Amino acid sequence: MTRDPQTPAREYRYYDLFMAAYVCILLCVNLIGAAKVSTVTIPFWGPVTFLSGVLFFPISYFFGDILTEVYGYARDRRVVWAGFGALAFASLMTATIVHLPPAKDWASHQPAIEQVFGNTPRIVAASILAFWCGSFVNSYVLAKIKVWTHGRWLWMRTIGSTMCGELVDSSIFLMGAFYGLWSTQLLITALCSQYVLKVLWEVLATPLTYKIVRVVKKAENEDYYDHNTHFTPFSLKT
Repeated sequence: MTRDPQTPAREYRYYDLFMAAYVCILLCVNLIGAAKVSTVTIPFWGPVTFLSGVLFFPISYFFGDILTEVYGYARDRRVVWAGFGALAFASLMTATIVHLPPAKDWASHQPAIEQVFGNTPRIVAASILAFWCGSFVNSYVLAKIKVWTHGRWLWMRTIGSTMCGELVDSSIFLMGAFYGLWSTQLLITALCSQYVLKVLWEVLATPLTYKIVRVVKKAENEDYYDHNTHFTPFSLKT
């Protein structure tokens, strides 16, 4: 069912749950996933080094696809801003805790706290900016493709939007966080490997995306088309 965007706002059964899951994933990826760098050997590819959070960050795009597909760009925009606010607060909180002077009996633990949570302001800023830009690109592309294709070929818009969003996200993060610190070759290698891993995750999750989207659309009696949506990211209106 397509809702006229001029009709009064309505309440949904699962929208808040998707928002909570989205924010939870973002916080876990940035606080836990950023604490370890891993290297795995992929057949026919070779060793690949990446931040562990890369394995789980694409889940946020998975939820972003579902939110935009079912509820529309404007409601996904609110979720992105909620995630942005949560990341900003978490970054401020971790920076404050890391820089607080430790108690005498805790001093021996301070180096471990700094190693796990002591990301530089440059990395934190790059991470938040990359998430913000990539998420909005993902939502915008998906919403536009849905209108252009009249709701057909869900796989095209979920994978296509992820390819665009993850390219923006990975490029901004790696360039913002490590340009000048890493060699150009290492930056390109890291960008390619992370991008491939993220897009591959979306491709593999496509059958699950189809199932969840179908169930949620039926449960919410909603299938939003962004025909008259104002696509500015700087708004919380639905």
